[in-house]
Amino acid sequence: MDTSPSKTQLDFDRISTLPAQAWNHNDHYHGFFLKQLPASSELPALEIGCGTGAFTRLLAQRFRQVLGLDLSPGMIEQAKACSTGYDNVAFQVADALAYDLPAARFGCIASIATLHHLPFEPILRKMKDALAPGGTLLVLDLFQAESLADYSAAALAMPLNLLMKLLKEGRLREPAEVRAAWDEHGRSDAYMPLSQIHRAAGRVLPGARIRRQLFWRYSLVWKKELL
Repeated sequence: MDTSPSKTQLDFDRISTLPAQAWNHNDHYHGFFLKQLPASSELPALEIGCGTGAFTRLLAQRFRQVLGLDLSPGMIEQAKACSTGYDNVAFQVADALAYDLPAARFGCIASIATLHHLPFEPILRKMKDALAPGGTLLVLDLFQAESLADYSAAALAMPLNLLMKLLKEGRLREPAEVRAAWDEHGRSDAYMPLSQIHRAAGRVLPGARIRRQLFWRYSLVWKKELL
């Protein structure tokens, strides 16, 4: 199984050329994340794995400046094209694990459906170190079901997923080219179970709030103590 950064980059360069979706599982949680943040901040914000920049642009309405990082040049190109008029947003092609982040700088660091591509504890530590005192760390990602509660939530998500697609997009399935691209990417994806996520996050981010969410995802919210 090829889980290398180059494979991930190629997959998302391909996905970046596909028609934009009116609704997806990740965007569904933007509102939940915004509720965890202040209405405004003079600090900058960071999104790791920004994709086409949908959440980056929402952060730009709350924070003085926002930086979006993504491994895929195709995604960054789309993000820039979709963000004209946002003078406080910058995008950069970068491997987040290797990128030199300033210490204690950001009022918010967010990552959506990205951390399963990276070594989990090292990237959490890097995000923690770059977060300013009082800042908020937000993670949304996929997880591997292991418990009855996990499988029950996954079963509930199936009909709700179809209903949301019908309501938001007027169809039950994505076009064939979209399904093919995501299926190819999915062959190299691997997810941690929630028990492992809880243990790892507990070592790095004591007190982090981790919740099982619908649509096969979990959320992690952690606030750094003020000095």
